[in-house]
Amino acid sequence: MQYLKNYLNKIIARGNKKLAESISKTAEDIGKNYISTFSFTSHEIGLLFGNVQSGKTGQMFGILCKAADLGFPAFLILTTDNVVLQEQTLDRVKADLDGFCICGEDDSGIFIENSLIQPAVVILKKNSRVLRKWANIFNTTGFMKGNPLFIIDDEADAASLNTFINRKGKQQSSINKYLDSIKNGATSSLYLQVTGTPQAILLQTLASGWHPYFTYYFQPGSAYLGGDFFFPSSQKPDCITFLETIKEDTKEAVIRHITVSAQVLASGGKVCNCLIHPSVRVAAHQNFAKKINKVLDWCKANNADFKAEIAKHYAALSPQKAAKQPIDVVVSKAESLVTNNEINIFIMNGKNDVESSAYAQGSNIVIGGNTLSRGVTFPGLQTIYYTRTSKKPQADTMWQHSRIFGYDRDPGMMMIYIDEHLYKLFSDINATNNSIIAQMERGIDDVKIYYPEGLNPTRKNVLDNKRVEIISGGTNYYPFYPDNDTIEDISELLKVFDNTEPYYQVSLRLIKEVLSHIIPSPDFKLSAFISVLDTMLADTPTGQGILIVRRERDVAQGTGALISPNDWKLGGQFTDKPVLTMYQVTGNKGWKGRKLWIPNIKLPHGTIYYDVLEEDTQGE
Repeated sequence: MQYLKNYLNKIIARGNKKLAESISKTAEDIGKNYISTFSFTSHEIGLLFGNVQSGKTGQMFGILCKAADLGFPAFLILTTDNVVLQEQTLDRVKADLDGFCICGEDDSGIFIENSLIQPAVVILKKNSRVLRKWANIFNTTGFMKGNPLFIIDDEADAASLNTFINRKGKQQSSINKYLDSIKNGATSSLYLQVTGTPQAILLQTLASGWHPYFTYYFQPGSAYLGGDFFFPSSQKPDCITFLETIKEDTKEAVIRHITVSAQVLASGGKVCNCLIHPSVRVAAHQNFAKKINKVLDWCKANNADFKAEIAKHYAALSPQKAAKQPIDVVVSKAESLVTNNEINIFIMNGKNDVESSAYAQGSNIVIGGNTLSRGVTFPGLQTIYYTRTSKKPQADTMWQHSRIFGYDRDPGMMMIYIDEHLYKLFSDINATNNSIIAQMERGIDDVKIYYPEGLNPTRKNVLDNKRVEIISGGTNYYPFYPDNDTIEDISELLKVFDNTEPYYQVSLRLIKEVLSHIIPSPDFKLSAFISVLDTMLADTPTGQGILIVRRERDVAQGTGALISPNDWKLGGQFTDKPVLTMYQVTGNKGWKGRKLWIPNIKLPHGTIYYDVLEEDTQGE
């Protein structure tokens, strides 16, 4: 049976030819490069990276089908610990995949009776009780003793990693332990991590068993609105309104939502949603619900002013997915929504559960905190009010919680109300996401991550603090006891750069070539600096840096101060580029009497670079 072909034909029959083409490319690429070369005797791990809410599930299913075509008889799909999400995934597998034995959490009997006659697909949520149960099932049936297991871990950075990594005695958190047991209990396994926020995964060590051997990024479709639409590198787009610039922010957001809802529903649309994410605190959610109701009451009591506000927002709309309705039609529909109490307000938090069907149609305002996260999608989301802050913001959490991105948004009617400093944080996160993508697309295996100071890549309890190296931009780094592979080769590279010139602007590729001739001492992580330069070149292939060259420096070895105050000050003037200062010492004061070249490197200011060291830097 041709599992991938059947799946693609089903998608095409639904009218999604371009989606089928995208899935086919991903499945064939991963099939050719990683699955067809699998030894069926090893345990390997890979990463499928796609933008948040960009259609990862379809890509996952395509890869699963390709793996079945290439001989994998057993599959495990893992979802976050959410009953509704696990059931939705199970239903979707049953609807989309033909020719498989499909099992939910309570279908162990079906799995055993099938005996892998048909390829089996088991869908489980990442819950300790559930994983322990199925670890025992896989072990007792004996099927996996002689067969490979293909595991697809959706949102793999969310709960799968070891949160006890920094505890003594190499402890494992329970979910991580059971996942280890399942994958290592098979004769071989291919574990595919899937996420739109891979920061935590990329900062795992190979020794941990959770760092991917390979990474693959798939492009979103053309209708997708993602980070570059909302947070471009150049200037603030029209769909962003800074809360500092408006007086009555709640009123502004609510009336904007009513206007867009009127346009969408009057055009025959099914749903228009507004999302308000003020805080994790339940009290803040209740407070916003009260504010919204006051605005709706004002709309009812001040009809003329309400119409004027609708007209103001109407003028700013440029719908692209339907013709713009006449102003009188939009105003009339807006009045109807308000007077007939058709604007629904839902609070989603630990105390209030809301079924997805509740906001699947009509005009809705959803208020929440942590529940507005992975797996939760809001159709027709056009207006977002986001003010959630944290003393120690995490890039992956912020990106997942925003819920901004997707395919069914109308770009001409999007609006995000946000604090200016939060907008800057999101823009920084998007810049790093683009860097990660650029590195993956250029085939860089050792993907590097960097963020501005004050923004963490992920939660600290999943990062091995003995092996995650932090390099601070703006700090001068140099080795105490360096060596050169050949002094002559460095001298030849630098001969065109005169001592008397204060500095030169040069290609980062030249800086890399110079550093390649340095033999560092253990205190100077040369490989980390070269990796950072590779990251910059992935972002900007013509990347530039500053080179300062000084010869005949009568500097003593081991004194602590390498470059002169003047050169230190000179290098400090350049805050947005790497600065490499190369000193050639006389050899009169140590250095084994040799005229060695000593590097001093400073990376762009205000940025923290993260590097994973496979060797323990602090001892056990």
